[in-house]
Amino acid sequence: MTARQPPEWARHAATWTAFPSAADLWEDDLAPAQEEVAAMVRAIAAGERVELLVATPEARARAEELLAGCDVRIHDYGFGDIWLRDTGPLFLASSVGAAAASFRFNGWGGKYDLPGDAGVAAFVAGAAGVPLARHGWVLEGGAIDVDGTGLAVTTEQCLLNPNRNPKMDRAEVESHLRRDLGLDRVLWLGEGLLNDHTDGHVDNLARFVAPGVLALPVPAADDPNRDALEDAHERAREFGVDVVGIPSPGRVLRDGEIIPASHMNFYIANSVVIVPLYGAASDDAAVKAIGALFPGRDCIGLRADHILTGGGSFHCITQQQPA
Repeated sequence: MTARQPPEWARHAATWTAFPSAADLWEDDLAPAQEEVAAMVRAIAAGERVELLVATPEARARAEELLAGCDVRIHDYGFGDIWLRDTGPLFLASSVGAAAASFRFNGWGGKYDLPGDAGVAAFVAGAAGVPLARHGWVLEGGAIDVDGTGLAVTTEQCLLNPNRNPKMDRAEVESHLRRDLGLDRVLWLGEGLLNDHTDGHVDNLARFVAPGVLALPVPAADDPNRDALEDAHERAREFGVDVVGIPSPGRVLRDGEIIPASHMNFYIANSVVIVPLYGAASDDAAVKAIGALFPGRDCIGLRADHILTGGGSFHCITQQQPA
């Protein structure tokens, strides 16, 4: 069997995540973002162990306070920011056992180059006791989503962006995905969400929920991403996957600016699916629609307003370690 990332709904040994720690990055959002992350961790820990990175003694103390009694192991490591989906390793499974892959991290195209982030993958793999293969091209975990059969979905905006791998074209990207992650088919979507500093990470746009089944947002009446969402639906249908519609929160503002709020940034844990909420009219309908796709798990919505100020949500800050 080719070493390949299992689908997120396959059973986990643990979930890796990180705790907001840097006051200069989070400013007034630090304490409420810590509370939102803690709520997510408590929900996950009901069904699996959580491995939590903290960057400062103050953050450790706060995490211990908020997570007392949870199945959580805390690791001290001086990371830059909490986006472990992108800085951490991708855990793989093969016929010879567990493995992990890491890729060159360049701060989402040079936007946010923070000390410590480039070493997260090696630290996590080492702490997990999983051998790590290092690859020299740029790939963030949130740029792809997989269904476990060798099929991946991604966006042209991100993986073909010259700020990542300027000398690689589509064929070369696909070749590298095949060689390093065992992915033999790629569904290319176009643009990601407006004002997403990741340059269109697919985990904010489209998610596999079963082999060959892709969930996509249905545009709201005021949706600033209508063109991108309609294009994604058309490409997915033409590719031949089954498409399931999930309500979009539409136009969500913070300080007068449109933010890339998405219910698609949900995380599938062993016993629960956690859906980010923003106080939008779509919140309840999105939880119901996503929950219907995972009948063996509870599906809950948790507010993620303050986490989103840092640039992502629940899926962006988690990385599953397969059982």
